[in-house]
Amino acid sequence: MDLIQLAVPFFLLAMAFELVFGIVRGRNTYRLNDAFSSLMLGILSQARKFVVLGVGGLVYAWAAKQTAITQWSVDSLGAWVIAFVLYDLCYYWQHRIGHERQFFWAAHIAHHQSEDYNLSTALRQTSTGFVLGWVFYVPLFLLGIPAEMVVTVGALNLIYQFWVHTQHIPELGLMERAFVTPSNHRVHHAQNDCYLDRNYGGVFIVWDRLFGTYQRELPNEPCVYGIRGPIRSWNPLVALTHVYKDMFDDMRRTTRWSDRLRVLWARTGWQPSDVRRRWPREKADLTQFERFDPQVSMPRTVYGGLQLLAATALLLWGQLEPLSPEGYWIWWLLLVWTGIVTAGWLQPWRFSTLCLLDLPRLIAVVFALAVVTPSEGWLIAACAWCAASLAVMAWEFGRRSQANAVEV
Repeated sequence: MDLIQLAVPFFLLAMAFELVFGIVRGRNTYRLNDAFSSLMLGILSQARKFVVLGVGGLVYAWAAKQTAITQWSVDSLGAWVIAFVLYDLCYYWQHRIGHERQFFWAAHIAHHQSEDYNLSTALRQTSTGFVLGWVFYVPLFLLGIPAEMVVTVGALNLIYQFWVHTQHIPELGLMERAFVTPSNHRVHHAQNDCYLDRNYGGVFIVWDRLFGTYQRELPNEPCVYGIRGPIRSWNPLVALTHVYKDMFDDMRRTTRWSDRLRVLWARTGWQPSDVRRRWPREKADLTQFERFDPQVSMPRTVYGGLQLLAATALLLWGQLEPLSPEGYWIWWLLLVWTGIVTAGWLQPWRFSTLCLLDLPRLIAVVFALAVVTPSEGWLIAACAWCAASLAVMAWEFGRRSQANAVEV
């Protein structure tokens, strides 16, 4: 049973509730462009479903066979509780190294790029963390914890983390001493000097207190969310790959072979001295901080909203409908296409370029649904969405034509 899959509809409902709550209270923490970016990264992270565990799976199997400890009973409540706690300890170290070492940071950074902080931020997940993230959980298999127990407590750990991504819940008294809460996790997402690289726990904040990485949210230091080297793009592929590109550039440019290897495993932000002199990566000045929020026309905003709706529907379709491996690939590629093109509408790219990229996508979505799923309901919904998208596209064309006529 996939607990994450079961939780997705509740995640979406909670996001809708938070949005309405924020608007009613006069403290809306959502922006369409940023929320779309977060949701797209969350959807694309589902690619891990068709990525074989590879080396990680082989190591897990070996560890499970070689362990001298008897397999834990899945019928023991005590075993489940201990496994849950131990998983979070492993997660703490994965999360901490994911911030402190460049190669691991390249996989994790997508989760921190949002300059907003709301429940959609929780959905910003990496699509590349499977490469080496498995290393940190090998001890659980060496201890003899069954694979199904590890998978289940891992899902529960991730589900717990969802609710802490909000600005609407204040400090929670005694709970702050033992558990990860919205307050202490806001600190983790902040880029303020005093908050940087703090509060790594997934469920229990006691690991941070124990290992010296705890920081309380300070009343006189408002959190500034995002990363020090902002990407200034809504493109999901840029979000997922820009640190890998930076590392590759540093490895290519440096003259020392030892530095080429060190780039991968050095502390986050490190550059070879010869590269840093010519191509330094400057950190953002937080005193001059402005969120990336390019202004676009009303038709483009409406179009972005339609695509956000479509991406959400595609997420639910992929979760609820049984898909073949080929169908799953088609689903994922359509989502990538949707993410890239919609990022262009919200930044904005040239209208002619967007039409060339987007008209085939609209046709492809309807055609794919007609071929992959037997459900008439999904197909009718897709046709209605496609018609609405074309209407808004025509609206933008008319607006541009009118603006050009006025200029002439």
